Amino acid sequence: MRKFARLALYSREERSTMKNFPLLYQLNTRVYLTELSESLGREAALDDIPDSKLQQIADSGFDWLWLLSVWQTGPASQQVSRSNPEWRADFQRTLPDLKESDIAGSGFAITDYRVHKNLGGDESLAKLRERLRKFGLRLMLDFVPNHTGLGHKWVEADPEFYVAGTESDLLEAPQNYTRVKTKTADLILAYGRDPYFSGWPDTLQLNYANPATQEAMVGELLRIAEQCDGLRCDMAMLVLPDVFARTWGMQSNPFWSEATRRVKEKVPNFTFMAEVYWDMEWELQQQGFDFTYDKRLYDRLREGNARAVREHLLADLDYQSKMARFLENHDEPRVAATFPLEMHQAAAVITFLSPGLRFFHEGQFEGRQKRISPHLVRGPVEPRSDALVSFYDRLLKALRSPLLHQGQWQLLDCSSAWEGNASVENFICFNWHAAEREIRVLVAVNYSSVWSQCYVQLPSDAISEGEWQLKDEIGDAVYERDGSELRAKGLYLDMPPWGAHVFSMSKVTSKETASTASV
Repeated sequence: MRKFARLALYSREERSTMKNFPLLYQLNTRVYLTELSESLGREAALDDIPDSKLQQIADSGFDWLWLLSVWQTGPASQQVSRSNPEWRADFQRTLPDLKESDIAGSGFAITDYRVHKNLGGDESLAKLRERLRKFGLRLMLDFVPNHTGLGHKWVEADPEFYVAGTESDLLEAPQNYTRVKTKTADLILAYGRDPYFSGWPDTLQLNYANPATQEAMVGELLRIAEQCDGLRCDMAMLVLPDVFARTWGMQSNPFWSEATRRVKEKVPNFTFMAEVYWDMEWELQQQGFDFTYDKRLYDRLREGNARAVREHLLADLDYQSKMARFLENHDEPRVAATFPLEMHQAAAVITFLSPGLRFFHEGQFEGRQKRISPHLVRGPVEPRSDALVSFYDRLLKALRSPLLHQGQWQLLDCSSAWEGNASVENFICFNWHAAEREIRVLVAVNYSSVWSQCYVQLPSDAISEGEWQLKDEIGDAVYERDGSELRAKGLYLDMPPWGAHVFSMSKVTSKETASTASV
């Protein structure tokens, strides 16, 4: 009986030092702690997150844990969340049995970058971080550069940090301005917003045209950087000078290049991830961001457009390597509610086996259907999808191969299986390989709703003569192919709608044994 080499897996020690293409798990912290509180019979703090949960995350191959919404928020913003009719309607769709206590206010309406008192404060976070290190996990938290919550101390102490308005502004655009009473004056301040939508009424807009505001925000970053290993920066493009000018008609100096430089001087290897849209990913990468959201890939996958996805993957590898690839997060709808099952699985293979940071969201593996607003601290009880649990188990195991983090990635060309067969356009194929070893991973996806055929063209200089074995790491298929034929014609594929393979390819050295080469 033949035995073939399987992909090697990372140990915890290897994962803790891995830097290329990490895996990030986003935990909806307040919702998780609400559930934990019920089981403990008391209010749970961050340090109550059990070792078994951290062990599960680490064993799944994750490098990062992003704790969503840990900072202090205030009653003023909470009251807005509870009284806004449009928001309440959204909350009610998520929780038909909605209670007032479920609405804590947005975790992005921050009044102080100190851990919320209900979550145990900074001390509880510090204890949790120490335990995370033991599991080889790095900690990511939120930073909201564009605005603060309504009750931030700067409103009283430093109101010049905010964008001010006039009576005329308030009269003409009440959706973007509000009257604020302080101990010393009545002010009109702007709500936080982006240039395309009305203001967020639970926030106040910071004024990046004021150098003192920028310096104060750098100070916040420097302090936060002592409490975590990285930050996900909310709507990071809103404080770029051209966007700020378009929104507010004021000129500002660049912020991010100076801010990221100063933080990384103080804390080497600190990681910045940007939530960014509007084709500004490259600009923020140049200003110090290690990773930027890849919303364009998500949108093209959602449209089911294989050609557009393939064209997106033609981008320069230096750029792609800094993309954060995702299928859902707290802002996007649940992927299980948006993509049919087979399409979901095909999109996941493309998304998470491409180069970049692989970004997963709590509940994604179980196929949860309801998005939970960041204003809520409780989520609905939902059935799990056994099919998705099984699929993601296999996908995560495949992702533990060092080859998919430290190997060389290459998008592959495909040719028609026969003259006139246009279904070749439905394929997205790429491979990972280690230059010095005859082992590689071939990813092949028919990203369409019809059966499709093609020949995928493998690099001829990497396929030697002799017999090769192809083992699907996310399925049961095992094939053997002749190396000379693979070099001459390519690998023939005949795949069902939304079909996907993750083939580990290894050279068979004899009829009795296979290469024992490992990645």
